[in-house]
Amino acid sequence: MSVNPPIFLKDKEENNSKFVEIQQSQTTSIGAEDPLQNLCLASQEVLQKAQQSGRSKCLKCGGSRMFYCYTCYVPVENVPIEQMPLVKLPLKIDIIKHPNETDGKSTAVHAKLLAPEFVNIYTYPCIPEYEEKDHEVALVFPGPKSISIKDLSFHLQKRIQNNVRDKNDPEKPSVKRKKTEEQDLNDSKGQDTTLKKIIFIDSTWNQTNKIFTDERLQGLLQVELKTRKTCFWRHQKGKPDTFLSTIEAIYYFLVDYHTDILKEKYQGQYDNLLFFYSFMYQLIKNAKCSGDKEMRKLIH
Repeated sequence: MSVNPPIFLKDKEENNSKFVEIQQSQTTSIGAEDPLQNLCLASQEVLQKAQQSGRSKCLKCGGSRMFYCYTCYVPVENVPIEQMPLVKLPLKIDIIKHPNETDGKSTAVHAKLLAPEFVNIYTYPCIPEYEEKDHEVALVFPGPKSISIKDLSFHLQKRIQNNVRDKNDPEKPSVKRKKTEEQDLNDSKGQDTTLKKIIFIDSTWNQTNKIFTDERLQGLLQVELKTRKTCFWRHQKGKPDTFLSTIEAIYYFLVDYHTDILKEKYQGQYDNLLFFYSFMYQLIKNAKCSGDKEMRKLIH
C-alpha cells in the first residue's frame, strides 16, 4: 500500500502554500506602504468631520485654519478640545524652532497640542538657560559625540559626579577636601539620574547648525536616535529618508526611552502624539492616489 498522498491532495497543498505566501507578501507590502497603520490611536472621527466642513476659526486669534491654529497652539472651532486625546509623557520636552521655519508646515505644534503640560516651544534665539541642569537635560542631535538612548543614565551619572568634583573648594586642605569629595561622590550615586527634559530642534536640516552651535546648547549631552524612515510628505530634497519630521523624532525617542530607560513594555502609550500626523498622512496619500489637487493644497 502506497504511503504517498494522492496527486490531487498534493496539488491542493501546493495551492494553499502559494496562497499563504501571496497573502503574506501582500500583508508585508501593505505594511511597508502604510507604516502608521498599527498605531493605537483615539478616534479620528472629529478630524474626519472637520476635514469635510473645511477650514474653521481659531477662537484665540480668529485666523482661518484647518484642524488647529499653528500660531496659538490650540484646535480650531470645529475640533472640540474634549474630543482630542491628551498624552502623558515621562519627561518634559523643549522644542527650539528656527525663526525661518514656516509655522504652518511644522509638525512641532502637534506635540504642544496633544501634550500641552509637557511641551514648550521656543523661537530661536529666545531659549532657556540649561547650564545648571546639564545633568538632567539632553539634546537630540546626531554627531560624533552623540550617545544612544540606552546609555543615557550612565552619562547622566558621570555628569553628576563631575559636577560634585567641580563644586568642591580647591582651597580646602587636601585631606579634608578628599574626604568631602568622597562623601559627595557617594551621595551622588544615590541621586536620581533620570532624564528630566529632552530638547529637539525644529528646523530644516540646512538651518539646524545655527541653533546647534549656540553656546547655550554646547555643554549638553547629545542623543542620537535609531535609524528609521520618515513618512513626512514634505520630505527635504537631497536628504535621505532617515531625516525625520519633528513629531516623528519626538515619538520615536519616547518609544525607545520607554523600553531602554524605563524598562517597560511599549503598548502604544505615546501613539496619540501622531493623532494629527497620521490623519494628515493618510489624507495626502489618498489625495495623491486620486489626483485630488485641491485636498493636497488645503493640507499644505
